[in-house]
Amino acid sequence: MSPPRVLTVAGSDSGGGAGVQADLKTMLALGVHGMSVITAVTAQNSLGVQGAWELPAAAVRAQYRSVVDDIGVQAVKTGMLGSAELVETVAELISGTDAPAVVDPVGVSKHGDALLAASALDSVRTRLLPAATVATPNLDEVTQLTGVAVESEGDLRRAAAAVLAFGPRWVLIKGGHLAGDAVDLLTDGAEEHWLRAPRHDNRHTHGTGCTLASAIASHLARGLAVPEAVGAAKEYVTGAIAAGFSLGAGIGPVDHGWRLRG
Repeated sequence: MSPPRVLTVAGSDSGGGAGVQADLKTMLALGVHGMSVITAVTAQNSLGVQGAWELPAAAVRAQYRSVVDDIGVQAVKTGMLGSAELVETVAELISGTDAPAVVDPVGVSKHGDALLAASALDSVRTRLLPAATVATPNLDEVTQLTGVAVESEGDLRRAAAAVLAFGPRWVLIKGGHLAGDAVDLLTDGAEEHWLRAPRHDNRHTHGTGCTLASAIASHLARGLAVPEAVGAAKEYVTGAIAAGFSLGAGIGPVDHGWRLRG
């Protein structure tokens, strides 16, 4: 029996903490077979992104079709897409795939480096988000996409409504940048699920967004419903943050293998 198969469509992080590398580590830790479509190569370490090189849309399409047409997928996760052309290419591909899609609308890195062209924002709104089973924006990405500024927990509901207006089935607004406990809101517009976790005193949080989206996709591939998949993914990421470790001279990664070392 082969394990469930999950495909990540994202950029490479040479430092191994985020991007495709984080996605594949997460998938392994959660018992699914991870596969990848690389959209960009970055020169990246604990201090930031020193360079990024986007792959041609034809190369992205060929990777995707190669995997999906032969091996098949039970879930797809998207991350760094970079340009409007890649956003539209990937949106078309996942719209034509009979599997849930978790869209992490990556706009900036943990260090504040831009990973999405401003010209691509409209394509994210009109093409990519409507194809998402679950969209997982952080607060900066919410503002970038909708103009809604989230300054307190009370703003999360308004932020979710603004993102849902673009068409994803569910949205998970990640409130990790707020003070206090790490509070996220998952909603489809009809039901709400508030997810809370204690905030760990750990600055080594590189890759949290990639890891969370990949964990959600992994649990969806294993057959969980969206609320259960998101809850299980939140638990996994909280443990990975608690176990995050120093790497290089800057922000270290979360520990994707924390459960394996228990």
